[in-house]
Amino acid sequence: MLNTLEIPSAVTVGRQGLRLLISGRDAGELTRLKAQAQQLPGVQVTTRLVSNGHTDPLYGLEQMPDMLLLHVSHLWREELAALLQHPLQQRPPLLVCGPQDDRDCMRLAMQAGARDFLPEPLVEQELLAAIGRVALEARDGQITGGQVIAIMNAKGGSGATMLACNLAHSLSAFGRRTLLLDLDLQFGSVAHCLDMHPTHSHMEVLQRIDDLDAVALHGFCSHFSPTLDVLGGRTGELCLTQDVQLEQLEALLRLARTSYDWVVVDLPRQIDHLTGITLEQADHVYVVLQQSLSHLKDAVRLVRIMRDDLGIRGDRLQMVVNRYDKTAPVSLKDIADALHCGEPQRLPNDYAVINESQNTGVPLGLHAPRAALTQGIRQMAQELLGNEVAEPSLIKRTFGRLFRG
Repeated sequence: MLNTLEIPSAVTVGRQGLRLLISGRDAGELTRLKAQAQQLPGVQVTTRLVSNGHTDPLYGLEQMPDMLLLHVSHLWREELAALLQHPLQQRPPLLVCGPQDDRDCMRLAMQAGARDFLPEPLVEQELLAAIGRVALEARDGQITGGQVIAIMNAKGGSGATMLACNLAHSLSAFGRRTLLLDLDLQFGSVAHCLDMHPTHSHMEVLQRIDDLDAVALHGFCSHFSPTLDVLGGRTGELCLTQDVQLEQLEALLRLARTSYDWVVVDLPRQIDHLTGITLEQADHVYVVLQQSLSHLKDAVRLVRIMRDDLGIRGDRLQMVVNRYDKTAPVSLKDIADALHCGEPQRLPNDYAVINESQNTGVPLGLHAPRAALTQGIRQMAQELLGNEVAEPSLIKRTFGRLFRG
């Protein structure tokens, strides 16, 4: 929920403005919500009173709205479940208005893709601000942007920070503008792993995000290379998650998408408003674990939360087994069966190499380019880039060997 209820001054999307549909079973509430929403310029508001046997707010629509505001009734389970039946790409951006104390309703609304849950009794300013934010997202969405990769440990020490730093470096080595964002506000170690000493912090950026553009964001970052920027905390700086507003992080992720080809986010092992919104908006989510029963148990719990509570499904979610050992008692099949996922990605056990890399602050691609672990992470980067990156031809490889140095 907003702490500062500033309403965006311009919410127009396209020539006809934003088409907002308000749906519900209470005619009086629909009239009141329509009157409030019409205060925003450039918003075309229509209502739909659901009084037949259907619970789907989108049933029978000839044209989908740009945004749906659903006022849930006592049939909220059926109404939200009906929305979940629509493919994600066919659902309009959703706002849900419902009972304040019903956590199950809030959870199902988030699974249905709700951008915000507005508790009753509804505050008019909160409604207008929520509509304005979604309108700005729709406007910004017209600009092709980069992709966000979120990386989180299933159990502490599994290797998420190692993967985040080296995957970001590998992507940047292919010439892609990459931002490495450390969202572990208290114990982030990204800067240490790359031997960097930031003069600015992510907290400064978050607090000023409304005034920043791509050039300013680049200026606040530390620069490991011409294609790799790093944004994290300063040594000795104490940051608390409650110091960051949800809207600030959303704005930072939007700006980062439009400023970089890839945004790699190192997340702490916790579920809160910061990790939740990052996971929700990420194009790829990597969960890092190792081959032990304790790691597997924690991974099962974390993945269940991601799937059931945060609505992360399909090919967005990928398991990564770090320090892979084919003789370990917990096999890849055990992991795949327990987590109901495809075959996990495997990263070999190069403990000595990664220990030297982290102690010296030199990423694997520079410290040990031929190591098995380096090649494994490089392969992950190539898979993300797809057909953009081709393996060097036989002629190039041959000349490289003959004339290296």
